[in-house]
Amino acid sequence: MRGRLLQWLHIMMYAAILVRIESVYVNITYVQDAVAKGAVCLDGSPPAYHFDSGYGTGVNSWLIQLEGGGWCNNVTSCLARKGNRLGSSKKMVKLLPFSGLLGNKAGFNPDFYNWNRVKVRYCDGSSFTGDVEAVNPATGLHYRGARVFLAVVKDLLAKGLKSAENAMLSGCSAGGLAVILHCDNFKNLLPIGTKVKCLSDAGFFINTKDVSGAQHIEAYFNDIVTTHGSAKNLPPSCALRMKPSLCFFPQYSARGIRTPLFLLNAAYDSWQIKNILAPAVADPRGLWHGCEANIHNCSSIQLKIMQAFRSEFIGTINGLGLSISRGLFINSCYAHCQTEMQETWFRSDSPKLNNKTIAKAVGDWFYDRSPFQRGDCPYPCDRTCHNRVFDPQEHPLI
Repeated sequence: MRGRLLQWLHIMMYAAILVRIESVYVNITYVQDAVAKGAVCLDGSPPAYHFDSGYGTGVNSWLIQLEGGGWCNNVTSCLARKGNRLGSSKKMVKLLPFSGLLGNKAGFNPDFYNWNRVKVRYCDGSSFTGDVEAVNPATGLHYRGARVFLAVVKDLLAKGLKSAENAMLSGCSAGGLAVILHCDNFKNLLPIGTKVKCLSDAGFFINTKDVSGAQHIEAYFNDIVTTHGSAKNLPPSCALRMKPSLCFFPQYSARGIRTPLFLLNAAYDSWQIKNILAPAVADPRGLWHGCEANIHNCSSIQLKIMQAFRSEFIGTINGLGLSISRGLFINSCYAHCQTEMQETWFRSDSPKLNNKTIAKAVGDWFYDRSPFQRGDCPYPCDRTCHNRVFDPQEHPLI
């Protein structure tokens, strides 16, 4: 037992050293004047972001990354978020490590290391789409995500973004969805002539039935859009032709995006397997818990269902139609978010498609060195994957 404990401590110490080597810690900035405009977190506190200045050839290039963290779909779940960092800037850490796509060393982030790099904190629970004027005095909840996004971008414009030659909006998970929903808006806020592109990491959530045959995720997304008053802030090219809440799904809203967009996603997205395909409500006996914790534990029947999910996922991507400006990196990994961790973004053992890391594929696409639209064969053929392993006792996310 003592030997195993020492081994675990050594691993933790090594991981901590790696984080210090690969990361830079960046202080928080509060957008205080946004409060007067009603651009606030769920609890009414000001929006916040972390900003590390660019230098050298990157001084006029900007990378804006939107933080992820799920959503709240009703008063009860939004009140729960109100008391933590996902609903209040008062609860956020002051220093945040930047690594992966936000790293400041050429050896870890070759194409974007010296850009102005910004992490926008997520505290509204709607992927930055909500805007309800009224505030119920009984709850004190402010549904103002769209105003937060606008206030932060305007604050950054005053700090140099207005002179940007290059700009990329990125984000992971709920932040990756926000990238898709705000991509054209972001471009429209920047000066004409700025080269603008968007990178969505693990933000392509699909509308499909769960293992019980129910449309659980469609009902959940509908509740988000209704609670936050998001309909008016969803891409009009989608919202004007179909039920607005469906436009929270990228398979419907991404079709009309005019700004170049790169979609990075695992075909066996671990969050989607756990929360869309086999959520707790559809798995009352917990038959999927072991499989969701570790894909190696999945039965042949479960793998067959997951292979069908992968096929449907790829079908929704193909349904967007052809676009020479769109980038695609769809690997067959059991993962969720691959730009934020150094191990999956850019390292000798990072995931690869066509022998390219994610960092190389995104860099080549942004700078127009070469297009990148790649997928791979079904699990388990991709040996470069960093498949996630979860605590089997972890509570369901939604």
